[in-house]
Amino acid sequence: MRCWLICTWLFLGVLGPSAAADLLTTAPPLWFDADRPSVQAQQAVQLLLNAADEGLEPQHYQATSLSQAVTRASADPALTPTQQVQLDATLTRAMEHYLSDLSQGRVNPGRVKANFSTPIAHAADIPAWLRDAVREQRLGAAVAQLATQAPMAAPLRQALSHYRALGQHPAWQSPLPALPGRKLEAGQTYVGLPLLAQRLQVLKDLAADTPVPPRLELEGELITALMRFQERHGLTPDGVLGRRTLRQLNITPAQRAEQMALSLERMRWTPLRQAARMVVVNVPEFVLRAYEVQNGKINVKLTMKVIVGKALDTRTPLFDEDMRFIEFSPYWNIPPSIARQETVPKLRADPGYLAHQDMEFVTASGQVVTSMAPDHLDAVLSGSWRIRQRPGPKNALGDIKFVFPNNDNIFLHHTPSPGLFERDRRDFSHGCIRVQEPVALAKFVLQDDPDWPEERIRAAMTSGQSNTLRLTQPVTVLIAYSTVVVKAGRVFFYPDLYGHDRLLAKALRQHAATLTP
Repeated sequence: MRCWLICTWLFLGVLGPSAAADLLTTAPPLWFDADRPSVQAQQAVQLLLNAADEGLEPQHYQATSLSQAVTRASADPALTPTQQVQLDATLTRAMEHYLSDLSQGRVNPGRVKANFSTPIAHAADIPAWLRDAVREQRLGAAVAQLATQAPMAAPLRQALSHYRALGQHPAWQSPLPALPGRKLEAGQTYVGLPLLAQRLQVLKDLAADTPVPPRLELEGELITALMRFQERHGLTPDGVLGRRTLRQLNITPAQRAEQMALSLERMRWTPLRQAARMVVVNVPEFVLRAYEVQNGKINVKLTMKVIVGKALDTRTPLFDEDMRFIEFSPYWNIPPSIARQETVPKLRADPGYLAHQDMEFVTASGQVVTSMAPDHLDAVLSGSWRIRQRPGPKNALGDIKFVFPNNDNIFLHHTPSPGLFERDRRDFSHGCIRVQEPVALAKFVLQDDPDWPEERIRAAMTSGQSNTLRLTQPVTVLIAYSTVVVKAGRVFFYPDLYGHDRLLAKALRQHAATLTP
């Protein structure tokens, strides 16, 4: 901080030469050894030059000009004390900026519709942290520890580097030709087949030595490779080249690299390691993972499909909370908005819908009313009564509900409609999250409670009697958003379901515009 002040005062002309000299005697430069930049200074500028490897922008940290300045100072040590202070302060300021971005991210998550209560751990005092790392000559190792330590960060960095290297590949110098019809199926001819094969080979979905069919027909290994590509891009893997698949094929490696950089940015402020056990839902992937953190390593114990809120109007919010209760054979207390917009109109059209769906009214005093009358519906619309669905096979929550109290009234639950899990795109809910394997999730949550073996869990789920269990050991639930996931060395891309990637990209552009050159 003192270097910053000296440099600023010198630039503003506040300090005279003698005053500057006095201060210089009490604040030795951080990055100089005798009159030359130290080894740590060389490491620092290299870190800044390589900021793109972390999904950051080297120009935001004056990487090129600092590298040139340090190189000149190393070759010609005849810098005046004032010039040393200026270079030292500029490099310090750039490194502190870089370390802040690297550990905390560049954008406040609240600006991009993410409400995480517990931020990812980072160095509380970056200037002091930096001084200690430099003086102990461990800058490189310390920065590596400070970088994003999320479960998929390391393979995502590798994928980012690979896709950036493909930026000028000839396979993407021109788009694939338009399809001859609405879609291209097995046996049909396509003039763009050689270019298609080249792209699939570069992306490692097709073996490099696979020949292109001489008659340019979609067949054999090309179909299999197309299915691999579709699987990796959130598409139905049917081996048919339709418009959605063609659109994904025409996205350039540079655009994919930007998508990865957005995912790395989110990981910096998404609390993926805040607890020993966590349940994480990745919304665009439609997947839940339950894992434990042991000795700093992530051990995934459970993976399953989920159904999330509709992209159009009932999006699942992003936040983290502790799961504190499990409700077996739950009632479904229909939210007022759903009651007004959906349930009441159905009851007006068909009064028998109440009994058929095992529903009932609950008055303000808690009295249960099972009869149907127009006055009852008016009471619901006024907010004095509510509608609930009794436990049983028709209950919209299925037979178990995982509760982590939050302002949005979002929870995990089972569903009586498991067929929807077979869809590739699974945004069908009103915001809550339906889980494919509720028993497995309950076993994970209750694994340390010997009073709740699988047999008792299943019995409680099917009893028909609502029962709420308070967890002795709460489990953190994190609802996250990443459109890029690396699985077993393969990179998977998912559609920007809620437009959060677009929102984050815009926020980052706005942030960049505020930076002082």
